[in-house]
Amino acid sequence: MGGLKDRYIRFDWAIKRLLRQKANFDVLEGFLTVFIGEEVKIVEILESEGNQQTPDDKFNRVDIKARNSKGEIILVEVQNTSELYYLERILYGVAKAITEHIHLGDTYKEVKKVYSISILYFDIGKGADYLYVGQNKFIGVHTNDQLVITAKEKGVLVQKSPAEIFPEYILVRVNEFDKVAVTPLEEWVAYLKSGVIKENTTAPGLQEARKKLQYYSMTDAERYAYDEHLNAVMIQNDVLGNAREEGLAEGRAEGLTQGRAEGLTQGLTQGRAEGRAEAKKDIVKSMLSNGLSVEQAAKYSGLTVEEVESIK
Repeated sequence: MGGLKDRYIRFDWAIKRLLRQKANFDVLEGFLTVFIGEEVKIVEILESEGNQQTPDDKFNRVDIKARNSKGEIILVEVQNTSELYYLERILYGVAKAITEHIHLGDTYKEVKKVYSISILYFDIGKGADYLYVGQNKFIGVHTNDQLVITAKEKGVLVQKSPAEIFPEYILVRVNEFDKVAVTPLEEWVAYLKSGVIKENTTAPGLQEARKKLQYYSMTDAERYAYDEHLNAVMIQNDVLGNAREEGLAEGRAEGLTQGRAEGLTQGLTQGRAEGRAEAKKDIVKSMLSNGLSVEQAAKYSGLTVEEVESIK
């Protein structure tokens, strides 16, 4: 990465603290241009209920929600640890963004395309690539051709493909990237994974990031908060990983023992369930012993503050 003076701020921190500022839009615009595949100019960062977490809303968070020069909505989210039903969650987030930004009395023409970009630092499933894109396409069952929609607007026939209308989902599996970065896309993924930015980079947004996301350009207080964030992420990942392994091992052992007496299937099921419950307790205990607050432990484990208090 070079010397200490060349240390760069992780993207998950920058996206929360720095890239919302208009002066830093060029970094974010470069990132979006590379991943969406066309030039993006941000008009505004949208702040709405979709960016907030409320007790009755299980949609966890959107790190950045923006509108581009076409009026389209872009959701960018960084996820450090595995989360149950992640795909369902991003689907909900996209649906919410669409409905939030169409007003009562508007026609459906006002519905804007949404891009959902997820930067994933955990194993979401099987797949050989580090980048996956999902879009709606209507394919002929017998002809295998793609349907193109024709509509009349202002007396003129226009054609649109479903891809111009339906949301686009982009999943960046950061940990799967193991190439030498050559293209702008690869350079961006290398930065997302390890914080490395090549000195001679020409990738959109990364040259600007070299100037604006330097660790030592932060104040002492900002650096302290940033370092604490990194510690929390590492502790969280270590604890979750260790607890999962211990929980699985205990679950298997108990499941096998009980399975011999009551039936292998029932024993395995119960053993794994109890193993997961014990694993979650271990997660909370380790988080607390490593200095995380009750509120942080509740957030990372998915338990309530009261449940965390009872484990203490």
